[in-house]
Amino acid sequence: MKKGLTFALGMAIAAQFLILVGMYVKAQVPLWTGEPIRVKTIPVDPRSLFRGNYARLNYDFSRIAKSALTGERPIREGEVVYVSLKKSPSGLYEFSAASLEKPIEGIFIKGRIAGANPWSTEQFYRIKYGIEAYFAPKEKALQLERELRDGGIAELMVAPSGQVSLKSVIGGG
Repeated sequence: MKKGLTFALGMAIAAQFLILVGMYVKAQVPLWTGEPIRVKTIPVDPRSLFRGNYARLNYDFSRIAKSALTGERPIREGEVVYVSLKKSPSGLYEFSAASLEKPIEGIFIKGRIAGANPWSTEQFYRIKYGIEAYFAPKEKALQLERELRDGGIAELMVAPSGQVSLKSVIGGG
């Protein structure tokens, strides 16, 4: 009886450890296998007493027109959306198209619809990608706050699956 309980406890601990390792690996895949791209970013809120020192970022493709996502059925909250990006003459990537289906080629990032209210008169969907906050040490966060007042450049790592990670933020973009 005691041996079986010890084994079950060991398996529960091992399962929790493997889940944490899996979450870490999933978050790191774009940094290991992704293609670097640069996009224009706009700071929203530079610091939080509860979350630490960070810059909260917004992107041009964080809000897309409802007309860009047309289909036979209504869009739901939390639904996966793929946003295709194209390289502009300035070298930065910008919004090109949005789809509920994964694109076959090109640079695209995977996000989720936030705030999809079918009764809303708003003409845009908000999209969350998981790259909306950039954490930094206190001194760097304060410096970044000053540099990002007029916008900046975010360097993203985009995996072939569309998963994206925020690599760095450069102020004064």
